[in-house]
Amino acid sequence: MTNASQRVFSGVQPTGNLHLGNYLGAIKRFVELQDGHDCIYCVVDMHAITVWQDPVELKKSIREVAAAFLAAGVDGSKHIVFNQSQVPQHAELAWVLNCVARLGWLNRMTQFKEKAGKDRENASVGLYAYPNLMAADILVYRATHVPVGEDQKQHLELARDIAQKFNNDFAASIAANGLPEKFFPQPQPLIAGPATRVMSLRDGAKKMSKSDPSDASRINLTDSADQIANKIRRAKTDPLPLPERVEDLKERPEADNLIGIYAALSDTDAQGVIDEFGGGQFSQFKQALVDLTVAKLGPINAEMTRLVADPGHIDRVLGDGAARAEAIAAETMTSVKDIVGFVRR
Repeated sequence: MTNASQRVFSGVQPTGNLHLGNYLGAIKRFVELQDGHDCIYCVVDMHAITVWQDPVELKKSIREVAAAFLAAGVDGSKHIVFNQSQVPQHAELAWVLNCVARLGWLNRMTQFKEKAGKDRENASVGLYAYPNLMAADILVYRATHVPVGEDQKQHLELARDIAQKFNNDFAASIAANGLPEKFFPQPQPLIAGPATRVMSLRDGAKKMSKSDPSDASRINLTDSADQIANKIRRAKTDPLPLPERVEDLKERPEADNLIGIYAALSDTDAQGVIDEFGGGQFSQFKQALVDLTVAKLGPINAEMTRLVADPGHIDRVLGDGAARAEAIAAETMTSVKDIVGFVRR
């Protein structure tokens, strides 16, 4: 790593069925950020087990996410690609941060309320404390920037609060150990452009999700060209032609979603798509969206298939990345132990 002043950290959960939302909301952005940043990209397998995972499927999913990173264009030799559980300092720092974060802060986290639902008493402690582990993921590398979607902004704000409280609580010890006053930086969010929140093809009010019982609601990165075409052609729309003004998208969630997907895949914005297709029929626009989606995802699909067939190669990439990640994380944890007052070997 050459310049920690522009260090990016982000992670993706290995929960299987990577889809277009994962690609546009995270992985495509990872590729773009490689120029001008030192990037650390993590398959967050420790986060995945906050809800029970089949061990065989989890291993498969970890490798599949790593394959997606590489197939999309993440360079595992110039940057770091690894899975979280191979670097023990994530869990080590998470415990220290559990003792810094306040219960009131975690009680405000809306994602826990959504995921735990009405049966909150039966949710795992890991699901509840998940945001503290996410803070540790970022802060163990003293990362300065984190690409996040709208649904993760609250967790990043918590990481910033925890970093500030640690710096304040241990200010005297930080100074006594000759470390920078702001030992943990305040990580800044990098909000992506169009379609950061990709919605279901069957319901423009719901996020595209692997957990949706209808496979037609999402475009999987492993879908064939024919499957992609069928799903887009059958995607829910309204009876009107495409809007001619961006403002009109607010009342038309399905049109907004499809236009957002096209914009993100073509590196333009909603206005650019409306300039080209506004006032036209959905049938014509959907065919253009099919052609664009197949052209963008086809090569990624083919490369993912090739990589997944060679798990040994993926494991070597992850192992090499973990070794390089741990070198950075261990340095942070050594300082944290000194700051907190632990006796080290």
